[in-house]
Amino acid sequence: MPSQARVVWDQSFTRYDFGPHHPMAPIRLDLTARLCDALGVFAADGVEVTGAEPATDAQLATVHDPDYIAAVRAASADPSRAEPRYGLGTEDDPAFAGMHEASARVVTGTLESCQAVWRGEAEHAVNFCGGLHHAMADAASGFCVYNDAAVGIRWLLDNGAKRVAYVDVDVHHGDGVEKIFWDDPRVLTVSVHESGRVLFPGTGWPTDVGGPDAEGSVVNVSLPPGVSDAGWLRAVHAVAGPVVRAFAPDVLVTQHGCDTHAEDPLAHFAVTVDAQRAAADAMHRLAHEVCGGRWVALGGGGYEVVDVVPRTWTHLTAIAAHQPVAVSVPVPAEWSEYVEHVTGRPGPGRMGDLTTEDGPLWWRSWDMGYDPANEVDRAVMATRSAVFPLLGLDVHFD
Repeated sequence: MPSQARVVWDQSFTRYDFGPHHPMAPIRLDLTARLCDALGVFAADGVEVTGAEPATDAQLATVHDPDYIAAVRAASADPSRAEPRYGLGTEDDPAFAGMHEASARVVTGTLESCQAVWRGEAEHAVNFCGGLHHAMADAASGFCVYNDAAVGIRWLLDNGAKRVAYVDVDVHHGDGVEKIFWDDPRVLTVSVHESGRVLFPGTGWPTDVGGPDAEGSVVNVSLPPGVSDAGWLRAVHAVAGPVVRAFAPDVLVTQHGCDTHAEDPLAHFAVTVDAQRAAADAMHRLAHEVCGGRWVALGGGGYEVVDVVPRTWTHLTAIAAHQPVAVSVPVPAEWSEYVEHVTGRPGPGRMGDLTTEDGPLWWRSWDMGYDPANEVDRAVMATRSAVFPLLGLDVHFD
């Protein structure tokens, strides 16, 4: 009988570790898994929790250049051999012993998730250790060594999928996945991110719509700094939903970097865990609407490693398990005690940020009209104007 949700996890994923002073601390993965476990998500009916072995060079080479794979292997065996021309040994991607194996393990987690969903072995799959969307075919970038999402999508295309949609709600532009499939009309890449004028990687403009053989297959929403729940959710719903429905994919792959949060130290949005949960729920519903529930959900960025990442990705995993956790639920005491023991600071008290005094989570549908005086609306309209006609959609009303 197929699993409801296949979840990728074991402690070996914490070996993806750039060192004690790097923002991408592996404890964020450990705390996420422990919170899932404490809330009973891993033990829910139909949930399969599984580890992964490192991907083979042949699997990596479906996306990455062989010379780059060799360079990662060399730096992994001896970090002093890291070559900056491959993005290795840099401040963002310092080399570490075992880097190849740790990075290749993340790839297998996403690859096998795609395989399980495509083969009908699981309806949904979650790899919150994955979503390393900045890695290029020939270089590491932005804390990402190998591009697990791209390898998984490539496998889907090579094994019968006619169209795959990739939706990225990380605060940073999903540049690596976009570039790899830039001129492939079988892949729709959608990225809702903070403007490259103020944030790494400095790309992802609304007029970037894909290569000459794939115009309309690339969709970028470039939002201004300071966006909060209502504006962010308005942008996600006003763009991602319509373009994915028009594209009609066989599989939906989503990346849920939670660095959009107000407390994230590396970006400038003001989104809550509640809104991030709402976005995950929207992607889940979209998968059921457009592709028979075939949904692969990935992690990504997120650098507030105690208060934000564990809650957001636990919500993501619980939604995939069809066992959603309410934002009002208290965080389990055993998890909080562990957090304080290992970090020396208290964790959050409940599974959401908003209180009853804040009122319900609210966002304004695009159906209510376009406001040219609003920065978010102008950003959304720029994207809709650039790409909607290429997909046969009405700029104002779809």
